[in-house]
Amino acid sequence: MRRAIALLMIAAGVAAAAQEHSYTQADVENGARLYQASCAGCHGPNGDMVPGIELQRGQFRRATTDSEIVQIIRAGIPGTTMPPTSFTDTQAATIVAYLRTAAPAARSGRGGATVARGDPAKGRAIFESKGQCATCHRVNGSGPRVAPDLSEIGTIRPATELQQKLVDPNAEIRPGNRYVDVVTRNGSKITGRLLNQDTFTIQLIDSNERLVSLPRTELRDVSFVKTSPMPSARGTLSPEEIADVVAYLVTLKGYRP
Repeated sequence: MRRAIALLMIAAGVAAAAQEHSYTQADVENGARLYQASCAGCHGPNGDMVPGIELQRGQFRRATTDSEIVQIIRAGIPGTTMPPTSFTDTQAATIVAYLRTAAPAARSGRGGATVARGDPAKGRAIFESKGQCATCHRVNGSGPRVAPDLSEIGTIRPATELQQKLVDPNAEIRPGNRYVDVVTRNGSKITGRLLNQDTFTIQLIDSNERLVSLPRTELRDVSFVKTSPMPSARGTLSPEEIADVVAYLVTLKGYRP
């Protein structure tokens, strides 16, 4: 690969990704390992070392869909420094999963501090009470499954992004956290968090934590919810309380039963 993924398009964006797959945590982790080993040498650990391209923010030049990016990763781009690779479709797809969902690590001098400065113990208490976060999120095997599981959030999201998500949930909605509105042929409407989809079915978790699998032949319409169901903590929590919650979330490194 010359250690590069010259994925090329401007503003592929979440809209294109949303039409394809949701990604599992295993996909993202495997893709991260392949990216760092084979692609970061040219594109950098955050995917922003090639001028005009920011892989982790969906800023490409020649690809729009996941399948197009996979093809570029595998076949390269003739006449450029991007050669073909020996990656399988599955391996290339995990790299795409990583690029679609990974947050760029904070750069020095570009934004706020990367270290959580609050009190984790206070943050946990706020998370479970005043903040009402535990009414939707699951942590270490406890809590509902309506919203994404946060048991490992401290390993995959920096403090700056966690703080932004608490204050402005709509700033960035990742493909793996999307919600969908589904209308069946008989007019019934179901809203839930997307788990997976393919050519024939779509699977989601509804507001009652029920796993719903629907054949596409029985659906009239499927649309992605453009806003996050998560309320902003601004006005509910003080800046100090938000900092405490962020400090707690950063400590969540994985559930070990």
